[in-house]
Amino acid sequence: MEKKFKIRKDDTVEIIAGKDKGKRGAVVRVLRDKDRVIVAGANLVKKAMKRRSQQDRGGIVEIEAPLHVSNVMIVCKKCGPVRIGYKIDGDKKVRVCRKCGEAL
Repeated sequence: MEKKFKIRKDDTVEIIAGKDKGKRGAVVRVLRDKDRVIVAGANLVKKAMKRRSQQDRGGIVEIEAPLHVSNVMIVCKKCGPVRIGYKIDGDKKVRVCRKCGEAL
């Protein structure tokens, strides 16, 4: 059974632990099997890449490494980093901010 995360692709999140604490960015990918997310521009690590073609340089590049999902919090437009609740809106299940109740 696949895990259900409250954080999805393209959500704006804030990092709440680790070397990039306080940084904000959009979620690029959600790795459900490993409980991790990749955030744009955060948790950059240097990686040695092999040259693939004549134009491709190879060498040492900076890429975004995955962060554990517990180390990021979704950002509400009004409240900042918040936890997520759910409301049933008709026949839809909507994610809402726990502080102000606004849909995320």
